[in-house]
Amino acid sequence: MPIVYDKLFDLLALKGHSSTYWLRQNGVHPATVNKLRKGERVNTDTIEMLCRLLDCQPGDIMRYVPDM
Repeated sequence: MPIVYDKLFDLLALKGHSSTYWLRQNGVHPATVNKLRKGERVNTDTIEMLCRLLDCQPGDIMRYVPDM
């Protein structure tokens, strides 16, 4: 899983949001929340929505970790 979303959950915690609850309340499907937690693929529409909701850039919520 070369893309990880740990920065998303860190940002949510920094803003004082309960991550799973906040994501679901803002229209992120529970299956997508699970994918984000596991570092699985999500589509660019999801990334765009998260950036809009959090007023951030994609690099603020995800990072590339090369496979070793």
